Amino acid sequence: MPSPRFVDGIPNWIDLGTPDLDGATAFYHGLFGWDLVPGGPEIGGYGMYTLGGRTAAGVMTVPAEQSKSAWSVFFQSPDASATAKKVERAGGTVLLEPMDVMEFGRMAGFKDNAGAYFGVWQPKENPGLGVIHEPGSFLWAELYTPAVPPAAAFFNKVFGWQTDEMGFGGGAYTYTTVRPANAGPDSAFGGLVPFKDSPTEAVAGPHWLPYFTVDDVDATAAEAKRLGGKETLAAMDVPEVGRMANLADPYGAAFAVIKPEPRQAG
Repeated sequence: MPSPRFVDGIPNWIDLGTPDLDGATAFYHGLFGWDLVPGGPEIGGYGMYTLGGRTAAGVMTVPAEQSKSAWSVFFQSPDASATAKKVERAGGTVLLEPMDVMEFGRMAGFKDNAGAYFGVWQPKENPGLGVIHEPGSFLWAELYTPAVPPAAAFFNKVFGWQTDEMGFGGGAYTYTTVRPANAGPDSAFGGLVPFKDSPTEAVAGPHWLPYFTVDDVDATAAEAKRLGGKETLAAMDVPEVGRMANLADPYGAAFAVIKPEPRQAG
C-alpha cells in the first residue's frame, strides 16, 4: 500500500502516553493487531506501534504521578517555531517548546485557548504515520470543547482551518467539521463538538479524541472490555457516517472506533 500523504494543518501523528507500556501493548495488540517497536535510549525509549510493518502510532511511558494516560494528536506544521508564535498570539499556551527529534523532525506541544492539548510535527526524515484509514489505524480527530466558535477561531488563526456544518435529524443536530486551508469539504479530517452535545466526554475537560477504523464496532467494544478496557459511549449508528463507539484502555486513555460508511473510508 502507498504511504499516506499529508498536507500542512492535518493530523500526521498520534501517540499514547501510558504508565504501563507492557500492559498497553498487550491491549492494543489484542484490539488492533499492533506490534511494538521499542525505542532506544537516544530517543528516551519512545517506541512505535506498527500494523503490518507500518507505523500506526507512537508510544511512551509516562509515570502516573506525572500525567494521566492519554492519546495525543499532532498536526503537520511547516515550521514548528512559527506555529508556536501563532498559538500564543491566538490565546493558547506553549507547553513544550519546539525541539528537534534527531534527524526525524521537529515537534512542539501546546494547549489551545480552552485548554485542550495538541502537538505539531514538522517532518524531516519521518513524514508521519505510515498507515491511516485502514482497519486498525487512525481515521478522524474530534475536539471536545466548551464552545465551538472560539475553538474554530483559534485553529483558523493557527492553521488556517475552515469549518463546515453537517445537519442530522432533520436539522435537530449540527456537527462542525474542519478541513485544511484552501481545500474542499471532502478533505475534512476532524470535528469540533461542544460539551453540551457530549456530556460523557465533557467530564474529561477539553481534549482531542482519535478515531480508529475497525471492521466491527460491537465486536471491538466487546474485545476492549475483555482486555480490561471499557466502553464509555455505547455503539451507535450515525446515518451516512457509520457506526461508532467511545472506548478507554485499561489505564484510562480515551479513543473511539468507527466502521465508516464507504464514502467516508478513503
